[in-house]
Amino acid sequence: QVQLVESGGGLVQAGGSLRLSCAASGRTFNRYAMGWFRQAPGKEREFVAVISWSGVYTYYADSVKGRFTISRDNAKNTVYLQMNSLKPEDTAVYYCAAPDIAYTNRQLSEADFGSWGQGTQVTVSS
Repeated sequence: QVQLVESGGGLVQAGGSLRLSCAASGRTFNRYAMGWFRQAPGKEREFVAVISWSGVYTYYADSVKGRFTISRDNAKNTVYLQMNSLKPEDTAVYYCAAPDIAYTNRQLSEADFGSWGQGTQVTVSS
C-alpha cells in the first residue's frame, strides 16, 4: 500500500499561484502514474490532472488546461501540481492519488485510483 502526503495548499488571491506537492512512499514510485483530484464544498470529487508513469503523457480537466501543470520527480518520489492564474472556482480540497496498476500511459478515471492522500485545502479569494 502506498502512502501519499500532500502539502502546499493555502490561501491565495485570484490570479495568484500555488504549487502542491505529494510525497509517495511504500512502493516503487516510478512504475505508476499519479493523479490530482479536487472536491469543492457541496460538490462531487472531480479529476484535475494525471501524469503517466514515464512522465511523457499528461492529461488535464478542461477547466484547468493551460493554467495547471502536473509534473513528477522520480528521484524524490514526488508529484507536483503547479497552479497559475487561480480563480475562486478553484477553491477545493486537493487530493493526490495513485493507481493500482503499474505502467499506464492512458488517461485514468477515478475508479483506477486505489490510494489517496489526506488532501490539502486551496482557497482562492476574489
